[in-house]
This record gives sequence, structure tokens and C-alpha cells, in this order.
Amino acid sequence: MTTPLVTLRPITDPEFASWRDRAAASFASGIGPAQGLDPAGALEFAYRETDRLLPKGPSTDNHLIWLACAGDQAVGSLWINTRTRGAFIYGIEVDADHRGKGYGRAIMLAGEDECRRLGYSHLDLNVFGDNSTAIHLYESLGYIVTSQQMRKEL
Repeated sequence: MTTPLVTLRPITDPEFASWRDRAAASFASGIGPAQGLDPAGALEFAYRETDRLLPKGPSTDNHLIWLACAGDQAVGSLWINTRTRGAFIYGIEVDADHRGKGYGRAIMLAGEDECRRLGYSHLDLNVFGDNSTAIHLYESLGYIVTSQQMRKEL
């Protein structure tokens, strides 16, 4: 499969509210099981963290929130923090009806290009251990494990 072409554009203030809802829901689906939270608690935690990290919404310093577009159609989003020497992916999302078509790879590659253009020498991310689809994508793009958390239920 060839990688589709996407462009990244900054999210607008009117688009931010619905993006925030999707970002919080996505984070909650991973953090809930990892932290032993019920779905409502995980969603509450996710909103609290998103609001803490983005107190000024899309205008928050050191945060880049882009919509990924194929032509004129949004197919996903990418959220990168630039507060440290390297850039850090806080979130990548491919809209449900566009999954399995190569857009995740295209969004990651476009984000890497943007980070290079902005002068960053590396790009970091975290991934939940049970997200095998994302892990496979990141490994196929050349990302390597730099730290690992482990747990044993007692």
C-alpha cells in the first residue's frame, strides 16, 4: 500500500472543542486500563490533563495541534509538545472511517517533516503496551524503545 499524502494545518479555535473531546476520549481509553480507572474516572482524568496541558487551548505556548488533511478533508490530527530540546508527540489520531488506509503513517511522516523544519533533532512519544497497532506503526517508522514500564497484577 502506498502512503497517502496528507498536509498538516493548525487547528482553529472553533475546531478545538470537538478535537478536545476526541483527544480526551482517546487518552481515557488507554489510561483507564493502565491506571485501573473505570471509564468515567478515566474520562474525567483525561479532560483534567488535557485542560492542564492546554490552558489557552490551541494558543498554548509550546504546543502544536494540527489537523491532518487529505485534500480538503480532515482525516486525523497530531498534537506535539515542543517545550523540551526534542519534540514529543502527545497524541495522534486517525478518524475512525479513515483507519487502515495508511493515514497514521502519513500523519507521522508529515509530523516528522514539520519537526525537522522547526529544527528538532528527534521526536519522542509514549505508547500504551497493549496498543499493538500503534507499536507496529512506530517500529516500522524506525522508533526505538528508550524506556519501558512494567506491571504485575497481584
